[in-house]
Amino acid sequence: MKTYVVGGAVRDALLGLPVKDHDHVVVGATPEDMVKAGYRPVGKDFPVFLHPRTQEEYALARTERKTAPGYKGFVFHTSSNVTLEEDLVRRDLTINAIARGDDGTLVDPYHGQQDIKDRIFRHVSDAFAEDPVRILRLARFASRFPDFRVAPETNALMQRMVEEGEVDALVPERVWQEIARGLMEQKPSRMLQVLRECGALSHIIPEIGDGLAVEPVVDRSAVQDSELPVRFAALTLALDVPQVEQASKRLKVPTECRDLAVMTARDRASVDKALELDAAALVSLFERCDGFRKPARFAQMVAAAECAGRASAPQRERLAKALDAARGVNAGEIAQRSSGQPQMIPELVRAARVHAVHEVTGA
Repeated sequence: MKTYVVGGAVRDALLGLPVKDHDHVVVGATPEDMVKAGYRPVGKDFPVFLHPRTQEEYALARTERKTAPGYKGFVFHTSSNVTLEEDLVRRDLTINAIARGDDGTLVDPYHGQQDIKDRIFRHVSDAFAEDPVRILRLARFASRFPDFRVAPETNALMQRMVEEGEVDALVPERVWQEIARGLMEQKPSRMLQVLRECGALSHIIPEIGDGLAVEPVVDRSAVQDSELPVRFAALTLALDVPQVEQASKRLKVPTECRDLAVMTARDRASVDKALELDAAALVSLFERCDGFRKPARFAQMVAAAECAGRASAPQRERLAKALDAARGVNAGEIAQRSSGQPQMIPELVRAARVHAVHEVTGA
């Protein structure tokens, strides 16, 4: 029985990047051998085991065979006779098909080290075409490693996969998972570029067209180190509310991300004109956006607008100052003073908020 570190841990070490997690492949062992050695089985689709001390994952070397469209249509085969090279050939990219033995020796049958040196994403074999998630993964890798380019033959293969409908077989949750991870990388525009060049973007997020208009916007969200809801709102900033809702529904976008994107699409014009709005209009904006209860989310909307150049520092400061003043109004005291006329409380509170905003903005 031999164990090897494989995949991202080896790749990132060769790139001089921090290594967070280690994946291991075990060659020459059976599930019974692993259990006897103290490993705990956890895999559902194929044998994966947790190390008794480190709790890192160890998977038996395996081969797989495509049996149906989509990314779940596989039958896996594990055996003590499966070689390391047979396991590695099923991996997506050459840069992820490098293994490191316990003695530090690298096993690189598909020349991943050279592709790392040349900054190229290249598929290991035609098995790449059997799993459409690999298109999304490659695009996400491009946003993480923006100086890498896609090998022409790999892009051609992805184009063929799109034409054959493989991308249309992806489930929304899996698409969102990869899109979200790509948005959180250092240059999200590279993900959009890769998807556009292979023809997948129009199948995955058709609402944004070719994506060219939003590429600088999502990259600014990354420069700002924004949270995921802000980055998704930046991605959909040029859309109208129905389009944002449509994209969010199809991708099953989490509520927090969807709501911020919808609010940004609806009220971005008011944020643009923040320096021109009077106190009453500012209070109306805060009311529509539930800013009194959720000031942090309102700040996220302003941050998303700022990614597109729709909000400047003076606008942001004016909105923050006005919201703080309006939130400082004591609604409880106003309610006590209006005893006998409870129907007047909302109007009185609003008037007090408008006055407070006027005092700090002069509007």
